[in-house]
Amino acid sequence: MNKKVVVFSQLDPEVLQRLQQQYHVVMIDPKQGDVNQQIREQVKDADGMIGAGRLLNQSNLANAQQLKIISSVSVGYDNYDLAYLNQQKIWLSNTPHVLTETTADLAFTLLMSAARKAPYLDHWTKQGQWKRTVGEAQFGQDVFGKTLGIIGLGNIGAAIARRAFHGFNMNILYHNRREKLELAQPLNARYCGLHELLQQSDFVVVAVDLNTESAALIGQQEFDQMQSHAVFVNIARGSVVDEQALINTLKAGKIFAAGLDVYLKEPLQESELFGLDNVVTLPHVGSATAETRKKMAELAYRNLVDALAGRTPPSLVNPSFS
Repeated sequence: MNKKVVVFSQLDPEVLQRLQQQYHVVMIDPKQGDVNQQIREQVKDADGMIGAGRLLNQSNLANAQQLKIISSVSVGYDNYDLAYLNQQKIWLSNTPHVLTETTADLAFTLLMSAARKAPYLDHWTKQGQWKRTVGEAQFGQDVFGKTLGIIGLGNIGAAIARRAFHGFNMNILYHNRREKLELAQPLNARYCGLHELLQQSDFVVVAVDLNTESAALIGQQEFDQMQSHAVFVNIARGSVVDEQALINTLKAGKIFAAGLDVYLKEPLQESELFGLDNVVTLPHVGSATAETRKKMAELAYRNLVDALAGRTPPSLVNPSFS
């Protein structure tokens, strides 16, 4: 009998077709009622799960009797109760590296858009406000040759730094749990404390993983350390930042602008951010290109297939019991 795989979110059609040819595939469909109840029912005899964007923990996985792996089509895994998965000896895999460059592109999109007021000026122009030569209210600020502070010099942080150093001749500062000499030295990037970085940077990009140390890392005290012309960019996770403190800072004009792809609550339906001209708000699209999402789905597929064949997946989050 074919092994059973539960698909709990939208999946690349080609990958889905391959799965359906190999396994008994069940789709979780929000249109069919309570998603968590569907998961509870379907995991009873499931061997694997694949998808993204769902909270998976004891409350909806307790019925699982033979679940071997959850293959997440994502890099971050804060949606999954890792301690519970470890306890139940359920593998969790993710899709690192394949989205590094795309997410770094998005970070620079936010940085440039916020610095040059691109969304505001686009709206301003379409509203018919361009009646004469623009004035200071429409002025942005230069990026080339400025100082960029990166909080979290992992793969994505380093990719952002490469763009800044080679493309924009920027001075790079970085703050991390430890120094990353192998990444920093080719870019003349200097390791420093968080407050020094905030005080000296013209642009600040947050690219940390979400963990106990990074949760609520940036609050009002940190925003107060930043320069009045600074641009703040968050591509990490919404809970890394005190969102209300950021809103208050932007409202008061204490920093120049912000560019955001992540939020405390997602999807973001209502927010004070929407009424501010000095913030760019994107709907968590760091990896959202056709090419990258395809690569992510392919890696998630390999992770799942290897696990169900008794092999260790190539991108395993919790290898301790493998």
